[in-house]
Amino acid sequence: MDEVVVLNGSAEGFALLPNLRPRKAALVHPSFTEPEVALRQAGVPVEHVLLDAADGYALHPGRVPEDADLVVVGNPTNPTSTLHPREVVLALVRPGRTVVVDEAFMDAVPGEPESVAAVSGVGVPGLMVFRSLTKTWAIPGLRAGYALSDPGTLARLTWNRPQWPVGTLVLEAVRACEEPRAVAEARAGAVRLDEHRVELQKALAEIPGVRVEGDPRAPFLLLRVDDGAGLRAHLRGVGIAVRRGDTFPGLGPDHLRVAVRPPGEFGVLVEAVRDYQEGLS
Repeated sequence: MDEVVVLNGSAEGFALLPNLRPRKAALVHPSFTEPEVALRQAGVPVEHVLLDAADGYALHPGRVPEDADLVVVGNPTNPTSTLHPREVVLALVRPGRTVVVDEAFMDAVPGEPESVAAVSGVGVPGLMVFRSLTKTWAIPGLRAGYALSDPGTLARLTWNRPQWPVGTLVLEAVRACEEPRAVAEARAGAVRLDEHRVELQKALAEIPGVRVEGDPRAPFLLLRVDDGAGLRAHLRGVGIAVRRGDTFPGLGPDHLRVAVRPPGEFGVLVEAVRDYQEGLS
């Protein structure tokens, strides 16, 4: 299995990106920021490719600089919940370029129709996929994930990697999460999450002053509200934590990310948001 490397979480994969020796990295944003931290600390020039809320944060490969020999994109993207079409992601591939696709939340999408994992390392040199086991299975303390790519790209990524980066517990977790019964449960869970997301989106969209951004497909929603800081403080006061959006390039303080929960749980969030929004009117 030369096309697979088990990682101490996808975070380890991002920390290893400077090993690829890129001359210029293009990071598609808004998105997870750990890749940028690792690359900037290594002195790699970084350019943002900002997606636009006006078209649902759609990915446009033509906006990526041609001289970028490393491109990092999330799919589905955190925090926008956008799911980019598979063919659009593959259009980023160029000779001499490494394209890293962060699919940490892909197993929460029923059927994974837009995943490029199946073709990474098989006829598409330079395409690399990071997958995480800590989202669906809620085991972040173990930091379990893996990278998929062609053997040459994986060898460059893991060059001079510290010895024994993955312990026995992580290896056991990877094995257990990839067994047929676990895969079947994850697929069923993705269907349930999809149904819950639709219900949560509908409930929040009915609240005046709350806009659900884009066409969400991941197990979270990106909201835009009138007073993000005030709403976040209000929610914190009633025991609800949401993710602030202004730490993501391209977003501002009025953006909030909320997790999808079953209807019996998300009702508390919806009522708290409604109470605050009604107080603004």
